[in-house]
Amino acid sequence: MRRPVVGVIGNAHRIEDRFTVQMVGERNLRAITDVVDAVPLMFAGSPEITDVGALLDVVDGVVLTGARANVHPTRFNCEPHISHEPYDIHRDEVALAVSEACVARGIPLFGICRGLQEMNVAFGGSLHPEIRELPGRINHRMPRLDNGEIHPDPLVVFADRHDVTLTPGGVLAQLLGCETIRVNSLHGQGILKPGERVVIEGVAEDGTIEAIRIADAPGFALGVQWHAEYDPQRNPINKKLFEAFGAALRERQRAAA
Repeated sequence: MRRPVVGVIGNAHRIEDRFTVQMVGERNLRAITDVVDAVPLMFAGSPEITDVGALLDVVDGVVLTGARANVHPTRFNCEPHISHEPYDIHRDEVALAVSEACVARGIPLFGICRGLQEMNVAFGGSLHPEIRELPGRINHRMPRLDNGEIHPDPLVVFADRHDVTLTPGGVLAQLLGCETIRVNSLHGQGILKPGERVVIEGVAEDGTIEAIRIADAPGFALGVQWHAEYDPQRNPINKKLFEAFGAALRERQRAAA
């Protein structure tokens, strides 16, 4: 059986404020190669470039990665605000369509950080633009120095920051074989209202939704709010997530053979 091919969504970026490119963090690609033993294939987060139907005819699964841009509030009937920029409306269009199509076709779908948020919005849920502003919530954004700059040490930025309590008897709890895990935290936006088919699989100690799945999906359809791609080669929790995604890819390959 051939190695599975995993589509990895790109993010709009400008180099030298002149050249428009599509960009994917290399940790996502290495997680797919090292842990899933699959071939990552970046596709553009732009509807003018990416034909979703043609893409899903080629890949065996999809990873919706994290990104700096927030999902545009008009996607869940809210008003945008300059303080919640940047946005990436082209990625929104592709990611939401991919989420729905993957679930409908039983193609394994793994959402990470922004990817979890996109999955929620695709199935009718809403987001809060700055989850730390809600009463009782902690600051889930990445650590910064006193001068406001992002901390230069990746070990600090991606360090485990808070616990997540898994839903008893849930898919994630059964997969990981435990009740509580500890994860990193690098996000501002977060789930406010879960979508109609969105099932909560894990919640942070402050009530923030940290893991979801799509109910009645015929294939793997799981999203996590933390950056599982950072260290799945050595982190046992994140390794199990990517291994489960890989097992779903190969099961789909066998079923189609």
